Parts: sequence; structure tokens; C-alpha cells
Amino acid sequence: MPKLVFIRHGQSEWNLKNLFTGWVDVNLSEQGVKEATEAGRKLKEAGIEFDQAYTSVLTRAIKTLHIALEESGQLWIPETKTWRLNERHYGALQGQNKQEAADKFGADQVHTWRRSYDVLPPLLKADDEGSAAKERRYANLDPHVVPGGENLKVTLERVMPFWEDHIAPDLLAGKNVIIAAHGNSLRALTKYLEGISDEDIVGLEMATGQPVVYDLDDKLNVVKKEKL
Repeated sequence: MPKLVFIRHGQSEWNLKNLFTGWVDVNLSEQGVKEATEAGRKLKEAGIEFDQAYTSVLTRAIKTLHIALEESGQLWIPETKTWRLNERHYGALQGQNKQEAADKFGADQVHTWRRSYDVLPPLLKADDEGSAAKERRYANLDPHVVPGGENLKVTLERVMPFWEDHIAPDLLAGKNVIIAAHGNSLRALTKYLEGISDEDIVGLEMATGQPVVYDLDDKLNVVKKEKL
């Protein structure tokens, strides 16, 4: 019975500053490093051994994965990075303070942008300052797939091809898999795995640095879910 573990990256420097982050590449805060270390300790204590690791192309998730794997004595396992596991792109909100945005646009509007399933935030254009289209790490992507902003629905649509082509085949082969990613890319996968409705997914929170362990059957149905 394969195991699948999700870890949302530890607190980032922009989490600490209460800024919309999205695809902006920021580092872990000191607290975030501690959270990733504790996640690795819990994995070691639980005796979970992995065959494959996946993460995004953003520093905060990559470092969380490396710290957790090193702490659990498994830094050597195969690892794949992909933009498809990136955080949801917050569009023109990226870099703005969440409270200041609420003061500017109204708390209800900002809450809708943050938490609704299918409402898009204000979008960035490809030539806007801060557009991911200008970054070297996305230079090999079709420019049409680099987002100017996403909601959770779009994030799920972006994540699923990678799940189907890479993660699911590993699990079906009996491998134990760890994914260190972001609050919304992991919420999207959680929605899919657990069959959570569009209405109910808006209330799901992913704690930073806390491993979530799934035991899956041979058809990848959830047999057991546990938070370490």
C-alpha cells in the first residue's frame, strides 16, 4: 500500500510580512526552517521511507523538501522539480500587503480573490513588471501557459497533468512519494484525492510544515489520512 505525503513549505519571509507571494521566489523565514526541520523529525519518527520526491521550482518549497529529507536521513532519494507544483499565481496582488489590499479594495473583495474556487484575481500582463514570463526558470515554457493570475480551479487544472503523468504512475507502481509544495497546489491535489466539493474546498487550510500522510489502495483511493 503506497504512501503519499504532502508538506506545505515552512513559513516564508513574505508569509511573515503578510504579503501576497504566489510565484514570487522568496526564502524561508527562520521559523520556516524550524518547521521544515520538525517535519523531517516527524517523518523519521514515523519511519516513513520514500522512493521519490516532487517539489515546485520555488525556493521555499525546495528548501523545505531538502531540510525535511536531510533530517529524516533521505536526502539522497530521486527528486523532480516542476512549475506545475508552484503556488497559485496571485496576479497583480503579488507583493501587496494583504491588509493594505483589504483597505484598498474592501475586505470582502480580497477574501473572494483569496478563497473562492473560481474567481480570478486582477491579472498581470506578460510585459508587466514582475511577470513570470520574464524569468529564466520559465524560459522553456510556451508563453501562453505562463499565467497572469490563477484561482484554485485553474491551479488544479495546471497540477493535474503532472499528477497523471508522473505522480500517479509512481504510486501505482507501489512507490512512497513525498510532495513539498504550496498551500494552493496542495489544496488542489487534496480536493482531487478526497473528492472535496467546490464549495467546501474554500474552507480547507494547509498548515505550514506539517506532514499529511495518505495511505492509498491499488486504485489510489484514500484508505487513511493522518497529520503527523
